[in-house]
Amino acid sequence: MVRVTGSALDPDLGDHVCLPFLGDRERRAATRLFTLNGLRRRTKVLIITHADSPDRTRAWLTPLVPGFREAESAGRIEIAGTRLTGGRPDPCRALDRLEAARERALAQGYRGLYALVDASWGVHDPPGQVASESAVNALFGRCGLAAVCQYDRALFPCEALDRVTGVHPISPEQALLRYAATSSPPGLRLRGDVDLTNRQAFASILAPLRAERDEVVIDATELDFIDAGSAQLLVAMALARRPGRTVVACGGPLARLLRLLKAGDALGVRPAGDV
Repeated sequence: MVRVTGSALDPDLGDHVCLPFLGDRERRAATRLFTLNGLRRRTKVLIITHADSPDRTRAWLTPLVPGFREAESAGRIEIAGTRLTGGRPDPCRALDRLEAARERALAQGYRGLYALVDASWGVHDPPGQVASESAVNALFGRCGLAAVCQYDRALFPCEALDRVTGVHPISPEQALLRYAATSSPPGLRLRGDVDLTNRQAFASILAPLRAERDEVVIDATELDFIDAGSAQLLVAMALARRPGRTVVACGGPLARLLRLLKAGDALGVRPAGDV
């Protein structure tokens, strides 16, 4: 099964990563490495702070990143504070903010946006935070955005961490899912693994397809593994649409699993290579 290899702080564009850590020392080390990797990848780096103000973050990060001042002056690095609605996380506002930042980065000629988010802004509203993380998954199927959400183990109980890691497609020690939205026909391309550890993330990625009126094609030919519970989410999505309007292109193992789930009435199965 595919797992996060190398550093979760060097994500590919399209990755939405949950990164638990412990204390200021690890947070600062992670911020330094993420910033260096974003600059190396020729992306714009956006650091969204909460535990520290933007000014304090700038003060300790500047000596850790060679050429920091020049990069910030040139617009390659931006440090911003969290903006909450009524002191609580707002899923729609978070989605709009990241989308606007991604579009600006692409318009400015960067390969995309590397966003590092201090997730302590949601510590007092766990349901709102889970909703925010689920909502932004829709952005990562488009080009030009990678985000790492930092969760301090000292602030979040284990149960809360389990919930937020589950709505991220990627987190250390869980299955790794990458995906891209397609437009002609509408649908998704899936890579990696889906199991209980990231099943809720998979559900949020599929959810927008329920509203599509045209045929939807899920290209799962590069999906290495999916468990039965997660495959049932594909069937549920298809059942929520018109019969026969959802197609899954996949290899033999998933095709057999879908037959076992008696999914034939809900969706069509297309053999690998016939996408």
